[in-house]
Amino acid sequence: MGQLKKLAGQTAIYGISSILGRTVNFLLLPLYIIYLDKEALGSFTNIYALIAFFNVVFTYGMETTFFRFYTGKGLDQKKVYAQVQTLLIISSLTLGLIIFLSAEQLSIWLDYPGKHYLFQWVAGILTIDAILAIPYAKLRVENKALTFALSKLGNILLNVGFNIVFIAVGFHIWNGDYLNGLQEFVSKYYHPDWGFEYILLANLFANALMIPLLFYFSGTFKLQLDLKFLSPMWKYSIPLLFMGLAGVTNEVFSRWLFEYVIPENFYPSLSSREAGGIFGANFRLAIFMSLIIQAFKFAAEPFFFNQAADKNSPELFAKVMHAFVVFCSTLMILVSVNLDIIGKIILVEKEYMDVMYIVPVLLLGYLFLGIYFNLSIWFKLTDHTKYSFYFTLLGAIVTILTILLLVPKIGYMGAALSTLFCYSIMSAVCYFFGQKFFPIPYKTGKALFYILLATGLSYAGFYIKSDYSILQFIFRNLMAVPFLVLILLFEKKDIRAILLKRKSK
Repeated sequence: MGQLKKLAGQTAIYGISSILGRTVNFLLLPLYIIYLDKEALGSFTNIYALIAFFNVVFTYGMETTFFRFYTGKGLDQKKVYAQVQTLLIISSLTLGLIIFLSAEQLSIWLDYPGKHYLFQWVAGILTIDAILAIPYAKLRVENKALTFALSKLGNILLNVGFNIVFIAVGFHIWNGDYLNGLQEFVSKYYHPDWGFEYILLANLFANALMIPLLFYFSGTFKLQLDLKFLSPMWKYSIPLLFMGLAGVTNEVFSRWLFEYVIPENFYPSLSSREAGGIFGANFRLAIFMSLIIQAFKFAAEPFFFNQAADKNSPELFAKVMHAFVVFCSTLMILVSVNLDIIGKIILVEKEYMDVMYIVPVLLLGYLFLGIYFNLSIWFKLTDHTKYSFYFTLLGAIVTILTILLLVPKIGYMGAALSTLFCYSIMSAVCYFFGQKFFPIPYKTGKALFYILLATGLSYAGFYIKSDYSILQFIFRNLMAVPFLVLILLFEKKDIRAILLKRKSK
């Protein structure tokens, strides 16, 4: 239980900072809905899906590779850090330059004519993200969770601040609503026809300001490149690159492809890009599950590698998985039954809120993504990273086929189901192979029961209606009670052990 407590503590630190930061960032969505049109939100969904895809290309699996060789190969840790960081700096600058020089062609291919500057900014964002990836990873592997969390939070606050200044404050000064003394100055630089452009620009400025700060926190290093030293890292990371590419296809392809697959006039009065903006806004409501998964991943990846040599690690990994499923299943219920409240705060407009019925499916899909991350530890520890490519390629195929087959017929729900089908199938296949190469005694039957029950209660609560809002709130949240009662009954042995251990201290 001591190791579980340590992991929980690390996850809590990452989680609190992520939740605080993302909550602030999440509150930008009403700002976008108020100040930007649906087409701009469609562009936001589209281009950020592209950024997520290229982020994988720019880092090509080196983050996980860094964890593996920094902790488990008996190498000079300072040299591992310097070599990997130097390699990423060189490759990031090279790839960023290629995208920068290709910006005009990209703007034409992706239907943003005359806006080549967007892709020049994208090149800058991708380059900086990749250069900062290993310093962030070094903080995690050295258990500097608080420093990591504060730096991430600082980046998000900068991004939010720039967004508010560019999109809201700049508009009102330009429009003469207040601070009239600055109107002439602002009018020279403010572009009233820009919307999504300011989102990208805010991201670029916020990331650039983090470079000196993060390099200070992570420590100095000397630029050095030893290809022979890096050779085994390449062999380990290349399958992870393909895994990442397929994985990001699963993660963002539904949002990127949606506007190209949905038939024109499928939703009356909405263009395909506007419908994509509404889908992307609802997709962001699944952030509550993705935040937990992100926080867990930040803490668990170095934790798993550090515990790998322990002979009891399989039992420990099984306990981690079970605790994860219980917590995330509970979270899924609580978020689903309160979507009416969350939607009024975040989505603001009824046209966006009418699509919230897809959110419980997205939450369940993300839950399976977290399960897959737990399961994936077997091929990372056994150096069978080639399997990561096979699993995520399968997931990418499932995602694309589901979108192509279901989106033209059932629209938003088809895109949401692509996320669920992808991660659940990946989890099942990864589990099957993992039990052959690195057996872990997971409580599979009990976990599946919890997930199915949580899904049923989530939708039951979501559809409860009452003329009295307070009664609706009470009845919906009561859906969590039978689930929590079952948890107390079935997990009483572990709960009692934790409580007794605390009392003994």
